[in-house]
Amino acid sequence: MTADVEGPVWIPSLPPTLEQFLAPNLQPIPVLPILALILATAYTAGAVRLWTRGRRWSALRSTCFLVGCIFLAVVTGTGIEGYGYELFSVFMFQQLTLMMVIPPLLILGSPGTLLLRSTPHHGFGRLTLRIALGALRSPLARFALHPALVIPLVALTYLGLFLTGAADTLLRTWIGHVGLEIAFLSIGVLVATPLISADPLPRRTSFIFRVVDTFVEMQVHAVLGLVLILTLTPIVPFFAAVPESWDIDPAVDQSLAGVLAWTYGELPLLVILIVTLARWERRDTKQATMLQTENDAELDDYNAYLRQLSQNTAPRAPVRSVSDPSSSPRTRDADSQ
Repeated sequence: MTADVEGPVWIPSLPPTLEQFLAPNLQPIPVLPILALILATAYTAGAVRLWTRGRRWSALRSTCFLVGCIFLAVVTGTGIEGYGYELFSVFMFQQLTLMMVIPPLLILGSPGTLLLRSTPHHGFGRLTLRIALGALRSPLARFALHPALVIPLVALTYLGLFLTGAADTLLRTWIGHVGLEIAFLSIGVLVATPLISADPLPRRTSFIFRVVDTFVEMQVHAVLGLVLILTLTPIVPFFAAVPESWDIDPAVDQSLAGVLAWTYGELPLLVILIVTLARWERRDTKQATMLQTENDAELDDYNAYLRQLSQNTAPRAPVRSVSDPSSSPRTRDADSQ
């Protein structure tokens, strides 16, 4: 027995193995693999344009972005995508990768900065820059990147999706499944951008909000993981129809999905938390050093002023007047005679 999915979908018949997971089995309409190819091509073209013009662009940033594109193509363009229609654990792995791994890699590539530097300021390029800057400065962008929006998005994506039955309804159609994957990727970008982005943003999130957001996300993952591990009945009935020939217990597979949510989903957040704390400490140290330097400069200026003031007010030796008879040598000689 297999899950019934409406739409152009390829569902594997062989039991899951590592070889089957990584086999290049594209879906009939590979939306996200095509998106990965487009993103990688556009980014590479921008980087090459800068390099050919003798302008510097970080190879590390390029590597991060392209690795993110590769991960996007792998989790949605190989056998993993097909098994994600049958196994809850595979679908959870896809969701966590699309939300927690790929977005930070894409954001660390600073695609916004590359767009502003590599796009020509004439013709179609000028129109592209106007659209990009207009979108960046819009009220919608400020709202979407507000740190207070992170917690509701994360709670809705994890707890709301699986505990309300929404996942069971959406996963039964190809449009719903692909729509969820696009939503995971988009929400991951919205959540990670305020935390780690170095691109120009309409607002900057304070470090205290970054730490709070990351900590709350970790708690949501832990709660979802515990619920999936401790619940013996299928939370998402769609994944209860595992092929009998695969010899996989849906309850065990659901527990594995919970373990992934608690471990694999927590690891990127732990890395982000460590990086955030390190950046916070580095910024405070830099500010303290600059303040100390300014104070030292002000103290040196004040000490120099005091020295100059003391020199101007020091008592001077009496100056004798030439017209004073008592000071003339002749007068003294006449007096002595």
